[in-house]
Amino acid sequence: MNNFVKIIASGFGTSLRKDILPFPGTRGTIPAWLIAYFLIRGNQPVIIGLALGITLFSVYIAGKAEIFWGHDAREIVIDEWAGMFITLILVPYSLINYLIAFLLFRMTDTLKFFPARAAEKLPGGWGITADDVIAGVQANLMMQLSFYLINNYI
Repeated sequence: MNNFVKIIASGFGTSLRKDILPFPGTRGTIPAWLIAYFLIRGNQPVIIGLALGITLFSVYIAGKAEIFWGHDAREIVIDEWAGMFITLILVPYSLINYLIAFLLFRMTDTLKFFPARAAEKLPGGWGITADDVIAGVQANLMMQLSFYLINNYI
């Protein structure tokens, strides 16, 4: 069970591969983005289901993984998956939209706009996952605002 938790929490080991990219949060987000872009291909019911399911699963798995690695350790990236899928809710499927969504999610997750930093202080898997959920919501709102402005004013 311990190995299962470590594999899942680390995004199937992506956060452990320091030779690929030095930023574990970005490394951990890439597989979720690839799954969304190449396999789900804009299917919104699937994206919404995954956003909800992975968020709840992340709370559990991240809470278990913190026993090995500590609270919100760099090795735990399943929460990035939740945030990425939340970011993609109602985002029209296209390469440019998905790339912008990825960049906005990484920005909001890195900068931790209010209340994301405060959410990190929640105990266990809740604190590990909550800041990424908030970052995903913030990135999604930025995407939706962009679509609104482009459609109505440009």
